[in-house]
This record gives sequence, C-alpha cells and structure tokens, in this order.
Amino acid sequence: MSAARPDPPPRTAPGEAEATFLQQGMWVTEQTTGAGTAYHMPLLVHLRGDLDADALTAACAAVVERHPALGSVVAETGGGLRLVPGAPVPVRRRPADGPIEGEPDDWPEAVREEVFAPFDVDGGPLARFTLYRTGPGRHTLAFVAHHLVFDGHSKDVLAADLAALYNGGRPAPPPALDHGRAERERVAAELPAAREFWAGHWREPGETVVRGRALRSRRAAAGRTLRFRADLAPVAGLTRFETLLAALHTLLAGYGNDGVTTAVDLSTRPAEAAGHVGVFVNELPVASRPGPEETFGGFAARLRAGLREVYRFRRVPLSRALPRLRPHAALAPVSVSYRARTLPDPVFAGLDCAVDRTVPNGSVRGALHLQCADGPDGLAVALRHDPAELPEARPVADDLRLLLERAGRDPGLRLRDLAAPR
Repeated sequence: MSAARPDPPPRTAPGEAEATFLQQGMWVTEQTTGAGTAYHMPLLVHLRGDLDADALTAACAAVVERHPALGSVVAETGGGLRLVPGAPVPVRRRPADGPIEGEPDDWPEAVREEVFAPFDVDGGPLARFTLYRTGPGRHTLAFVAHHLVFDGHSKDVLAADLAALYNGGRPAPPPALDHGRAERERVAAELPAAREFWAGHWREPGETVVRGRALRSRRAAAGRTLRFRADLAPVAGLTRFETLLAALHTLLAGYGNDGVTTAVDLSTRPAEAAGHVGVFVNELPVASRPGPEETFGGFAARLRAGLREVYRFRRVPLSRALPRLRPHAALAPVSVSYRARTLPDPVFAGLDCAVDRTVPNGSVRGALHLQCADGPDGLAVALRHDPAELPEARPVADDLRLLLERAGRDPGLRLRDLAAPR
C-alpha cells in the first residue's frame, strides 16, 4: 500500500502557521457544543520574599514574545484552519482578599472568577497572566491558557523561562517550528499502517463500572477535583507510567470490568520542540483484559507490549485513522494523562517558589480523568470526576494508592488478590 499524499497546505501569511489536527478537533468542539472550562489549563506560581513586581510582569510580557503560540488563535482563513495572531495577552496586577491556597473553593472570589473566566476562542487572547499580592512578602502569579495553545509540558517550559527572564537572563530563542506542517507530513506517511491497525483494534468503548456505578459519559461537563499524592514504586522491566497504567487497569478489573479500555494522552512533542510552548499531544485508547490468576508483573508486561503497539501510531489522530469516528470530548469514560517532569524547578533569585501544576479547572472530559504529574517529590494526581456519574472520588483514590503500594511491594501477587474488593 502506498503512502497517502499530504493535502496541499494553504498559503501561509506572515505570523500564521498551520493548525494541528488536535487544534482543529478542539476548535470544532468549541464551535459546535462548547466545552466550558474543560480546556482551561491553569498554573499557579507562589512566590515568597522581596519580589520585584515590575521585573516579573516584564518577564511575562517577554515570555509572550518568546512563544508566539500564546498570542495566537485558530481561525478559518484561506479555506482552512490556521493559527493567526489574536488579541494581546494581558499581564495584570491585582490585590487578593486572602491567600490563594488549597482548592478553588478556598480562594478569594475575584481570583476564581479570573482563573475560570471564559476565553474568546475566535478573537483571543487564549492566555492571561495575573499577579496577585496576597500578603506581606507574598505573591501568586496566576496563569491560565486554553489547551488550543498549551499543554502539560508547556507548564514547565513557561515557569523555567519566566524564572530565567526574571533573573536577568536572556535565553536563546527556541528554534523555529511549524508543527502543523510537519505533523501533516508525518501523518500522511504513517496513516495507511495506522488505519490497518485500528481497523482491527478499535472497539467503541462501553460503560466502565467503578465501585458499583456504571460510568458512561464521554462529554465535557462541570466536574470536581480530588488531589492526592501516591507512592509509585519502580517495578522491574516497567517505566513508572507503565506501572501506573497497569495499576489503573487492575483496579478497574477489580471493580468488575472483564475488558478495560482507558483513553491515554500521549506526547507527540518532537525533540526540536522541547523548549516550545504549544500543544503536542494525542489521545488514544488502550485496551486490556486482565486475568484474575495473572500476577501483577505478568499482566503489566502484557499491557506494556500492547501499549508499545499503540505507541507506533501515537502521532496519528484516531479521527484520521477512523474517519467515521463519532466526535466526543473523551475517547472513553475513564482517561489518564501522565507527565514526567524533566525540567528542574524554577529558581527566582531571592525568592522561595512553589509551582502548582495540577490546579483544578472546574470541569472534566468524560466521567473520570486522572491528571498525573510525576517529579522528584513524587506522583501528584488530580482526579477529576463528573459528580453526576461518580459523586465521591475519595474511595477510588484510596483504592488506587493501596494497589500501587501493594504492587510495588510484591509484583508477584495475583490480580484477584491484589485488587480484591474491600
């Protein structure tokens, strides 16, 4: 079978770039059904000490110049969807009526309104900075961007660049990159094999039972978030992500699901985009059929093999491989995103800094989503859930933490013993 030829790209005007397939899908979702705050990506940078507020706001403006994606919107031009310049990205200073700590319900009302305010998807801006003074020697920089121009790895890039610029550095500009154009070429080359693979592997996900409740939602909805930390002990022969995913599938099997399908966000970020702010991710399904007599280590190795098969096509959107796929905000009721932090924590000269990377956005895509950030200080999980489908998430978090602890201690345990209902 010969490789498909890429569609001829529209002519590009100065300041424009091709929209990626993911950006096209999100844009269509926003235009047709809306997604509320499901695509909001907040980040909080807590700073303690003698802050130079002028230097920090100047650093925010410089970051926007450094990463044009932050000032872009997706628009129909020349017969296609393009990234074009949008309204200027605001950098504001405001007082807060109290500390911005804990969960959003504990924040001052003005802060909640600013962080969760809707974006103008058509005109922009799709990002905003607000610096709050929360007390003597205490500030919080609240940043929020739309997923159209931002992803999880971008949080670390943004924080590192802000610190470097605040400290008076002048980091070299990231290399020029037209990810949309490069993606079009890669997908065209890989599409025939991806279509053949998914024709034999795709099954429309049904309901997923979680603690006696049937989860069916694949829409975007208002959601609650439970944040917790978990011990993710290394298991021989597995990456930390593979251990986590195997534990999640084991847990879902223990809840009574003979076959388990979860949607997984996989990075498509090429090496040359390591220092770029943007969106480089693709959601694909991972299916398994855990056997109760299998050991955790044996099942995880089998899941790993299946996951590696999916990895071969991680850069091809499922909607391209399966043109008749019905659009949903999530591919399956249960989904997971995992990111290993590879950049060091930012250092702002003369200040204590704490970066909150798992800030709730007030929504969830699907019925249950695990947002995981793994770093030197351990695994941080934000468990987002649709309360109409799963009113309480704490028991699920407790079950997962216990399972991870037991599997890490003894990967030879059988699944029926490891994930036995309590």
